[in-house]
Amino acid sequence: MGSILNPTMENSFETLVNFKDKDIFVDKTDFIEKMSAKINADKRFFAVTRPRRFGKTVTAHMLLAYYSKGYIGTKIFDGLHIADKDNYAEHLNKYDVIYIDMNTIDGLFDGYSGQKQKVEGVNDLVDYFEYSVIKDLKSSNEFSKCLEKHQIGNMGLLETLLAITQDLNTRFIFIMDEWDLVYREYRDDEVLQKKFIKLLKNLFKSDGGKACFALAYLTGILPIKKYNSQSALNGFDEYNMLSPGDYAPYFGFTEDEVANIVKSPNCKVSHHDLKSWYEGYKIKGVDIYNPNSVCKAVTRNECISYWSGTSSNEEFVRLINMDFDGIKEDIINLIEGDEVTFSCANFQNDMVTIKDKNDVFSLLVCLGYLGCAETKNQYRKVAYVPNAEIKAVLMDIVREQNWYERMETIRRSENLLKAI
Repeated sequence: MGSILNPTMENSFETLVNFKDKDIFVDKTDFIEKMSAKINADKRFFAVTRPRRFGKTVTAHMLLAYYSKGYIGTKIFDGLHIADKDNYAEHLNKYDVIYIDMNTIDGLFDGYSGQKQKVEGVNDLVDYFEYSVIKDLKSSNEFSKCLEKHQIGNMGLLETLLAITQDLNTRFIFIMDEWDLVYREYRDDEVLQKKFIKLLKNLFKSDGGKACFALAYLTGILPIKKYNSQSALNGFDEYNMLSPGDYAPYFGFTEDEVANIVKSPNCKVSHHDLKSWYEGYKIKGVDIYNPNSVCKAVTRNECISYWSGTSSNEEFVRLINMDFDGIKEDIINLIEGDEVTFSCANFQNDMVTIKDKNDVFSLLVCLGYLGCAETKNQYRKVAYVPNAEIKAVLMDIVREQNWYERMETIRRSENLLKAI
């Protein structure tokens, strides 16, 4: 199998299952049934975005292992929740899966960029993405003759998929992890971003493109990019931190799941401590724990901040230093336990088009620095600091930037002015 078509290397879900009797394992394979119900349906394209360390890649690997012809799924899924479903075997390892990890594509493109000899037509990351998928499809014995007949070159992914779909009467499942990498790592390259979204639109909005896929699943941190207040891929059912929908229990740990984790005789931290430190993301009425932090706390027997490191904190500092509408004071108030109401209506779902405080809070919710509660208005949200872990991170940042001291000086000046 290739690295994109039915890949089998380094599957994090398979590794978790193999060590489930020794390490922490929470069975969320019920999610497969939710996705299988949408196969070949009119609404069969999904985008589920969450902050870092919320199990997005593990879930994508789970779907890959279940649907891909490259796996023997019974060795992985027998004994798990999905195996108890009546339709367990209906879609098990029945599909050719195109699996894209954009981090890997980006890393390989870096190596390709350093080569003296270039492939004709491959000039940037989007070209390299398209070229890589076609190359993997051509390497398949099943598809190679079809593509030779159609004289498919190095470029033209939609043309390639259409040739296979029409000649062989088959449909692919498409899974993309870190879909938003172009908008995070190349956030100032608007030309590349528009080229990337145009490629995805050709694949998933055109009638020809849609005919090639039985299911599509995108995951990342940022919601799908908006242009002029409209999603660039409005054919996708989207579930993000601002509009989470019905899949909250499948990303992060629930209260019951943490209760089961602490029953282990090896667990030396209390349920109360885990709750204080890592719970608090209220998603569609469900209290969600940061799963990565819970696992580390239980493994290391210590509840401290395991929040993702320096680069994301630098992003937080950049956003707050924009200082829209006294946002630094709002952050201080949030740390002290207050809530802030904001609107996500005009958020463009990127890290550059930040026009006001509302956009800053929207992005901080997507990045996981703030929790988000709904109001009766779907675009009006209530931001809050979700737990002790995030509070500790924010306090460290505030101290490093001397924001707290400055805010205290301002408050004393304001109080003095009022007194006078």
